Amino acid sequence: MASGRKTPQRSATRTKRATGDVASAPHGSRPEQVYARLRDLIVQGLLSPGSRIIETEIATRLGVSRTPVREALQRLQQEGFVNGTPGAQQSRLTVAPLTRADVNELLNVVGALEGLGAYEAASVDESRRRSLAAELRATNDEFYKAGRKSPPEHSALYDADDRFHRRIVEAAAGPRLLALHDSVKPQAERYIRMYISMLTSDITSSVGEHEVITAAIESGQASAAQEAIAVNWRHAADRLARVIEVAGERGSW
Repeated sequence: MASGRKTPQRSATRTKRATGDVASAPHGSRPEQVYARLRDLIVQGLLSPGSRIIETEIATRLGVSRTPVREALQRLQQEGFVNGTPGAQQSRLTVAPLTRADVNELLNVVGALEGLGAYEAASVDESRRRSLAAELRATNDEFYKAGRKSPPEHSALYDADDRFHRRIVEAAAGPRLLALHDSVKPQAERYIRMYISMLTSDITSSVGEHEVITAAIESGQASAAQEAIAVNWRHAADRLARVIEVAGERGSW
């Protein structure tokens, strides 16, 4: 938990260091490329929660003009990765903090979106459901093994969990649902990656919930699959909220 407010100078230094850790974007990059780079930096924690975003500094470090940076930041603000101070200029933007209230809303939104995907996945023909269930069980096994290692392989653990959930959405979802999932899920990733080292003690609960989801999809129980995945995310939100209560919110002061 932060013990005090960061000064603009420290935040600018953090922005400079974070953007300097990656290869510069080519001159003339489109806003989408700048957006993707900045979003990755935020998700990976290289731009810390609560840190100030200096538009000119980012433009210089990425080797682009301020225009694509400004457009990318507007999009990031709309999606909740970046916050703006009411009545302030764009230069007063900060990376969104990680809070208990936000994680509860966010993870339940992800659960609702993936619930729609699970419903559709459980509605396809039997041969496709069986094939999907086999993939999901194999991925869930990887998830379990990564979590049971000593020490746990946190990156492999997250990657397996992410593949499990994404595969369900991709199985039968339309382009709108996929686009919404692409927009919201990385925001949840911020929380999971930041606090994952404190979540591995409860890995068996997640593995069991994954199997309930898989079984419902395999048997074609669409409503049960939708509810099971919503429950999985609701429990994840509860677990993260408890962890945040112990470890402290990040970037909130």
